[in-house]
Formats: sequence, C-alpha cells, structure tokens
Amino acid sequence: MPRPEKVAQVEALAERFQRAQAVLAADYRGLTVKEMTDLRKRMREAGAELKVVKNTLARLAADQAQVEALKAYLEGPTVLAFGYDDPVAPAKILDQFSRQQKQLEIKGGVLNGAPLTAAGVQQLAQLPSREELLAQVLRGLQGPLYGLVGVLSGVPRALVYALDALRRQREAA
Repeated sequence: MPRPEKVAQVEALAERFQRAQAVLAADYRGLTVKEMTDLRKRMREAGAELKVVKNTLARLAADQAQVEALKAYLEGPTVLAFGYDDPVAPAKILDQFSRQQKQLEIKGGVLNGAPLTAAGVQQLAQLPSREELLAQVLRGLQGPLYGLVGVLSGVPRALVYALDALRRQREAA
C-alpha cells in the first residue's frame, strides 16, 4: 500500500505536468549544491520551477497526467524544469547552464504534450522568448502606423511651409 506522502507527491507532480507548457528533464549528476541553488534561482527569476524527482514517482505522475513521452527521460538522477507561462525560458536557462557546467546533461522533455529530444530542447532555447516575440509583433504593427502618421502630418506641414514662405515673401517686399 502506498504511503500518503508518496501519493501526495505523485499528485503534486501530476498537477505540475498538466499545468506546465514545457517539462524538460536533465541529468544533474556532479553538480554541487551551490550550482543547483544557482540554477533554481535562475529558473525562479524566469517564472519557471526546478525540481529534483524520484523517477518512479515521476513515472506514476506522468501516467496520471497522460504525459507518456516524458517517461523515456526518467532514467538516472533527474531534475525537471517546468515552464508554466513561457516554455522557452527554462530551455534557455538549461541550455546556457549546461554550456557553463558540463556536468548538467539535458535529456529531453515535452512541449505541450509533444516529445522533445535534447537537440529539440537546444533548438527551443534558440527561439525568442514570449516577450521578445510580442515586441517584434508590436514593432511590425507600429511601422505602418508611423508611416501613416508621417503621410498625414505631411499635408499640414506643407501648408505651414507654404504660409511661412508667403509671409517671408511679403516681409521682404
């Protein structure tokens, strides 16, 4: 019979799996406590969460949350990164951290239910964040508006220049 603590852990993990847009797995073998604390801090600042999991409990939670693709990455020491609002943020942080700390090895993950390999996580890390994409869309929308403002203000400006030239001509005469 399962212990109540483990049942609660499985339910909490399953809830995280369902809530997250991206769940990424990595092997953290060889990282120091300081390095793990730094990685957790970076994730927290980006609105993501990092959790060291027991593979058996994580498999049960993946079954419960119907995230079967994640079970393939639950071998050996595993840390899971959950991206709730921005799925790119945890991928960027894991990719950057794994380049600095060779001990952290990205295994793969799941993005909106679709499996990601380690290479897929690295490709995801290359994408702009949600905020950057919104800024690009906004710039794209503002460009034509600025052009329209320029065209519309050109007519009154031309009238002002013509009136000013007429005034100078009369003052000179």
